[in-house]
Amino acid sequence: MPSPPIPYRGRFAPSPSGALHFGSLIAAVASYLDARCHQGTWLVRMEDVDEGRNQAGAADDILFTLEHYGFEWDEAVIYQTQRKQAYAQAVNHLFEKGLAYRCTCSRRELVAQARTGSFGPIYPGTCRDKHHPVSARHAIRIHTTDTPVEFTDRLMGHQQQNLQRELGDFIIRRRDGFFAYQLAVVVDDEAQQVNQVVRGHDLLDSTARQIYLQRCLGYAESQYLHLPIALNPDGEKLSKQTHAPPISKKSAAPNLYRALKFLGQQPPADLQRDSLGYIWQWSAENWDSNKIPAQSSIDEY
Repeated sequence: MPSPPIPYRGRFAPSPSGALHFGSLIAAVASYLDARCHQGTWLVRMEDVDEGRNQAGAADDILFTLEHYGFEWDEAVIYQTQRKQAYAQAVNHLFEKGLAYRCTCSRRELVAQARTGSFGPIYPGTCRDKHHPVSARHAIRIHTTDTPVEFTDRLMGHQQQNLQRELGDFIIRRRDGFFAYQLAVVVDDEAQQVNQVVRGHDLLDSTARQIYLQRCLGYAESQYLHLPIALNPDGEKLSKQTHAPPISKKSAAPNLYRALKFLGQQPPADLQRDSLGYIWQWSAENWDSNKIPAQSSIDEY
């Protein structure tokens, strides 16, 4: 007898470094509708692990905006700043398995010593066998291998990345003591039993690192769907760094309509003038991830 299908569990994980913008809304809409059309669970997680970038009040504003737009999450929101012990336990586990080590290399030393790849300097393994003491100021890196990490993205198809050759041993805890995003997101997805990740194409290059960490930690692997990112008039990704304007709480219906059009869902023109309830009903009944354009970015303007 075949095993029953694993219940769908997805999430939207914004960074509270500012207000939600249209690029964030695209990811929220796609992840939400993909979960709903699979009768799945949709979670919200605040990825505030990089505390220096967090903006006071932004997390509450993001949640208020999501509520105003009609999103409904199914479990309590979790915050990465409250999960440091879980990340530390994961790092200790990697040390116990001989997969992590302390690195005292500064950024300046790395730039001077390392070859440059597509993702910046490729760490040459300088500290891999040095066994630095805990008292030394250090980052923590994970051993990578020369075996490509392969996966199939639901939209972009077959992907592979040789972490050792293209990136080198990457950081899982920074020199300043903060845990790296790559580690935190993997530990959180495991804790929340997330098995479907729908997010922007700008994070596609992070996926191999996250799958590698899942394997090293003995976690279940997720499935991924990476959406095209929206570009501003200058051809830059809509983001807080490029000063993308916040989405208006007064324009929920037209903004949802824009997001559906961006995602290739072909909503009827009069939908933007309907109630939020009807827009979500239409969207859930008509959602088709196969209609999303299989490209890295789209000029939305």
